[in-house]
Amino acid sequence: MGAHRLTIILPKETAKRAYDALDFAFEDEGLPLSYREVEEDGPLIELSVYVEDEWEPTRATIEVVLSEQGLEAEVEHEQLPDIDWVTRSLEGLKPVRAGRFLVHGAHDRDKRRAGDIAIEIEAGLAFGTGHHGTTAGCLEMLHRVAQAERPRNALDLGTGSAVLAIALARLSHIPVLATDIDPIATGVAAENAELNGVASFVHAVTAVGFEHTAVERGAPFDLIIANILARPLMRLAPDFATHVAPGGSVILSGILERQRAAVIAAFVGQRFRHVRTLWREGWVTIHLKR
Repeated sequence: MGAHRLTIILPKETAKRAYDALDFAFEDEGLPLSYREVEEDGPLIELSVYVEDEWEPTRATIEVVLSEQGLEAEVEHEQLPDIDWVTRSLEGLKPVRAGRFLVHGAHDRDKRRAGDIAIEIEAGLAFGTGHHGTTAGCLEMLHRVAQAERPRNALDLGTGSAVLAIALARLSHIPVLATDIDPIATGVAAENAELNGVASFVHAVTAVGFEHTAVERGAPFDLIIANILARPLMRLAPDFATHVAPGGSVILSGILERQRAAVIAAFVGQRFRHVRTLWREGWVTIHLKR
């Protein structure tokens, strides 16, 4: 059926909120989004989602997200000519800086500066590019924790594109087990680790939660990172407690501001203590210690 573009137009004052919500909704699927002014310095923003083949479920998701955000907009559909719109649209994404980390595509290699820990993610293989506030917040927190605590091993639970696993391997030169429920994502994670020269440190496996022999062999972990969602995090809190080393840390994200207290309570119930919260674009990243 080819490629399709689904577009909505919103006022500037609500477009950023809609973009963030859609970005989070489609991050695991790797669907690219674009954000542009309808007219230069005008009041309206055009948001577009690009999808291959079956587009109706994506349209339904957009409508649900808009409804959850209390927004109204008509979702317009356009079938596109046979062009690699995934790569083309992602080429417009700007590099993301968080701490010393720079996440960029191949087209932005010239943006790297002395002292950067650069992470290159292939546009066509994007299961999380670092642009969402949850990933950027994790990168910032990861830099702080790794520098302060010097972990010897780590687990990246729900790794996606492996941005976080690669960042930690580049920064600390330690073994990082990168797991994801999606076998396509773990394949992408392994390719990205190879691309970034850390294949000897990052081991990607397909796993549901903590259920994998590689997780059991690697435990206990000095650091566990999980950028997933609040409900799974709370459900898995006992597993975090049994797989983190005494005195070890966990970094949690994918959490809305209003969900912060419930997530912290679930982990405090497992004898974790809250250390720090980073707030970014309506999302939080939480650091706790066992």
